[in-house]
Amino acid sequence: MSLRAHRVAEQMKKELGEIISRKIKDPRVGFVTVTDVQVTGDLQQAKVFISVLGNEEEKENTLKGLAKATGFIRSEIGQRIRLRKTPEISFEFDESIQYGDKIEKLLKELNGE
Repeated sequence: MSLRAHRVAEQMKKELGEIISRKIKDPRVGFVTVTDVQVTGDLQQAKVFISVLGNEEEKENTLKGLAKATGFIRSEIGQRIRLRKTPEISFEFDESIQYGDKIEKLLKELNGE
């Protein structure tokens, strides 16, 4: 990732956290943490990784709510970050946190035996 793409990703991560927590009024959207943003080198696409508190149904509902609000979120990003073209945004769950928890649990089980 180029330095510029990295800077845009970091700025988007900061702004997205604020937009999602303050501006999205969809009741389906739960407590969301933006864990990472990956922007393509040409700044056309942004993959937003999120972590959501709750069960599987609440997580799925949050993803649906965010998908529905993508246009609004993108226009907010466009106003806050000066770019010629605002990247297309897609949301994905950040599985690394659950993966880390699983490894930690396995290690504790191994050490406990």
